[in-house]
Amino acid sequence: MLWHCNQLEMPPELSKALGGSDVFERVMALQGQVFRDVPGRRTIRVTLARRSYFVKLHFGVGWREIFKNLFSLRLPIVSAMIEWRAIRRLTELGIPTTPAVAYGCRGASPAGWRSFVITEDLGEIISLEDFCRDWAKNPPPLHLKRQLITAVAHIARTLHDNGLNHRDFYLCHFCLDAKRLAAGEAHLYLLDLHRMGIRLTISQSARMKDMAALYFSTMDCGLNVRDTLRFLRLYRNRPLREIFDREAAFWRSVSKRADVLYAKFQLRFAARPTME
Repeated sequence: MLWHCNQLEMPPELSKALGGSDVFERVMALQGQVFRDVPGRRTIRVTLARRSYFVKLHFGVGWREIFKNLFSLRLPIVSAMIEWRAIRRLTELGIPTTPAVAYGCRGASPAGWRSFVITEDLGEIISLEDFCRDWAKNPPPLHLKRQLITAVAHIARTLHDNGLNHRDFYLCHFCLDAKRLAAGEAHLYLLDLHRMGIRLTISQSARMKDMAALYFSTMDCGLNVRDTLRFLRLYRNRPLREIFDREAAFWRSVSKRADVLYAKFQLRFAARPTME
């Protein structure tokens, strides 16, 4: 059948650790520390053969959810296949991310596909959102800030110049390796790739949305104009004058969308109930 999915990629040592005759069902029934649990998808951490892994389980979204996304001009997330492919592509491009270990998918149609992706546990990591949270009041050493701006710009440029867009390109999805940070190295991982767009070339709209999401997520972390200009120059890999001459309309669109995202965030935050 055209939509039938029946795939399993898993190293023998992991299959042995899971045991049982049907490894796929053993994975789908795994229990562990829950990190995310939303309709149709759950992320847990488990220990297998004395090693720690993250398991992202997809249970099928149904046709209603698929059509709702399509009518809203959004690509529905129907399986772990996108994340599996995205991890492999980022690895090819030299972008650090969580190493993929195993993938499986079963089902007769996209609405009912059940699937999983298993990745290595990176250990102690710190989201860039948390790390930068108080920069406005407590600025970091200049060399560290510049190192991080360079790393984020390199990741963004590599993604977009190779036809990829994250679709959730916020600071919270960049994570620092805590051990390397303690040794003075700002080593970044890019995570949460389940919505990644993968194509030969990126559209201007997809590029703009990624950049707007990233800009929005930095608005309260104490960056100044010089920091922003440094990022632009590194991201586009060309002189600033050339960027502003050729791409002024594009960056106005980025700024406008980021402002809208920020206003929506502030509205949601203000609507949250306070604890008495």
